[in-house]
Amino acid sequence: MKLNNLSLVVVVLAGTIFGNGLIRECDCKIVQFIFGDSLSDVGNNKRLSRSLAQASLPWYGIDFGNGLPNGRFTNGRTVADIIGDKTGLPRPPAFLDPSLTPEIILENGVNYASGGGGILNETGQYFIQRFSLYKQIELFQGTQELIKGKIGNRAAQKFFQEARYVVALGSNDFINNYLMPVYSDSWTYNDDTFMDYLIGTLRDQLKMLHGYGARELMVFGLGPMGCIPLQRVITTTGNCREKANKLALSFNKAASKVVDELGQQLPGAKYVFGDAYDVVYDVISSPTKYGFENADSPCCSFWNIRPALTCVPASKLCKDRSKYVFWDEYHPTDSANELIANELIKKFGFTRVDQSVNNSSAPSPSPAPSSVYDLPPAPSP
Repeated sequence: MKLNNLSLVVVVLAGTIFGNGLIRECDCKIVQFIFGDSLSDVGNNKRLSRSLAQASLPWYGIDFGNGLPNGRFTNGRTVADIIGDKTGLPRPPAFLDPSLTPEIILENGVNYASGGGGILNETGQYFIQRFSLYKQIELFQGTQELIKGKIGNRAAQKFFQEARYVVALGSNDFINNYLMPVYSDSWTYNDDTFMDYLIGTLRDQLKMLHGYGARELMVFGLGPMGCIPLQRVITTTGNCREKANKLALSFNKAASKVVDELGQQLPGAKYVFGDAYDVVYDVISSPTKYGFENADSPCCSFWNIRPALTCVPASKLCKDRSKYVFWDEYHPTDSANELIANELIKKFGFTRVDQSVNNSSAPSPSPAPSSVYDLPPAPSP
């Protein structure tokens, strides 16, 4: 049956009202979507009631906002917090934040990071509840459907392609998986085969994110994880655990190669690898050069009992938190995180995002003229 002119108008109006995504537009901000572990978690695990990886008790968060625990595994800000603040990006709330709405997502993005999570699904299973990277990507896919329903397909595509993405996982895949005999991966693989398995999984996940619209993405490298207080205390010498550090370096080398390759192969991809291993190792080796006094033990510890796996109300705090590199057995202090963030900003020449350029009613997606993850132009030969 042919449509008359009136029927055609009704069909077009219905499509506009009910959201086929062909007409509606969104004057959306450039926001961040963060995928990570406890170094980036801002409250997801706090709402996972059965998770053993928690930062929900004092003295976590003592130097952030009102000083109460907020889900961050440190005394203050995360590296992602600081980079976002200094580059003009809003801080994304936790995915499990009960106040999260489509409007808040459009204004701030989402943080899916989960303490104990890893690139591999089996990593951190003894924490009972945590979001692996595959699970975080699945949650992100749900977020996309929510936003498509709110602003339509076309505007949502523009929104997600202009967003900034952070992927910051990997240390748990070693510390809470491969390097622990209770996990089957520790006896199923050797160093080389485990690295191949881990990096191959990461490659697939980064390609998935590109398929969901991630165009400007940074993968954080691993720091010298053999030098965290927990790893030191389980050695007989109290020195850094060299095996763990060598694995971190091997991961960074392999992951950097994958990120570079995908950045060249995937259409429109601007992928960068954020490696701060050297500066963190230098801070730990020569803390006084950077204004620190202690780089081998946690600021928050259960008196003389080591390892104190978490910070609790009965814990003893150091006198000056700004002088400690590590907050607890695993995680850096706010001061150390700021140093790492500043190093990454300087290293990659990150620029501030001018949110005003995105408030346009242009009918088709266009790249923002300023990007927090854009590298400075290469010098001419």
